[in-house]
Amino acid sequence: MIECQKVYKKYEGNEAVQSVELEVKQGSIYGLLGSNGAGKTTLLKIIAGILKQDKGKVSIQGAPVFENIDIKKKIIFMPDTPYFFSQYTLRQMANFYSSIFPNWNEERFQKLQDIFEIEMDKKLHKFSKGMKRQAAFWLAFSTMPDVLILDEPFDGLDPVMRKKIKNIMIQDVAEREMTVLISSHNLREVEDICDHVGILHKGRIILEKDLDDLKSDVHKIQIAFKNEPQAEWLREMKTLHYERRGSVWLCVVRGHETEVKSYFEQYEPVIFDMLPLTLEEIFIYEMGEVGYAIQNILV
Repeated sequence: MIECQKVYKKYEGNEAVQSVELEVKQGSIYGLLGSNGAGKTTLLKIIAGILKQDKGKVSIQGAPVFENIDIKKKIIFMPDTPYFFSQYTLRQMANFYSSIFPNWNEERFQKLQDIFEIEMDKKLHKFSKGMKRQAAFWLAFSTMPDVLILDEPFDGLDPVMRKKIKNIMIQDVAEREMTVLISSHNLREVEDICDHVGILHKGRIILEKDLDDLKSDVHKIQIAFKNEPQAEWLREMKTLHYERRGSVWLCVVRGHETEVKSYFEQYEPVIFDMLPLTLEEIFIYEMGEVGYAIQNILV
């Protein structure tokens, strides 16, 4: 569905995106993660056809995106700050959207009023940040897009509205095989809805994996010994982080669960617990692996 091949973009003097390889399958929700300044927004704009890459290829449904009107009619890109025409009401924006998106569904637009409860005839520039975000989602869902690209989409929304919007999104993915590419710093939100994640750092993809596989491949270990082994006892494990608190070691390691258990049990620990990791914790320690400072972050 969405494919990037060795995509490179130098933007405002910086190498914002460097040889990115990315694939998002149809009907999936892909979470694009990364530190501040990693190049996420630039990459999203390239995929949406707003910016043109300097090198490489970007395609959606097998066709190039930039200046491809037929493909862009099937895409909605929602930036971190929604944009509306000056002095327009929601109804006027809906009329504009219906004129350029051939799959505009007026019936759905009317039905979604029960979800969003926004005044259609009130000028959008008078809306609060959260209400503008709701209006942007209302319009986006009414276009019935094949591809929905979201940059920090839940910022400013209350918990109830976030839940409603996620439900609509998941319904569209399930029923229409809509494809969603979402970038967010709120990793708990991403963890709730995404089935695949990629981590972008300094313009490069450093990790890309199915979310369930990623979570099953990284483990937090709490371990203590009666007779502590030699200092190099962790050398054979792929260790992302370790620290000692009194007599207890806390380690974050990568590997299959059975292999991890087998490795640590050979040292006959008196305490051995494998604790679940959140996506946020995995992100922190993966970023630490590539030199992104994680000092003073508690396990």
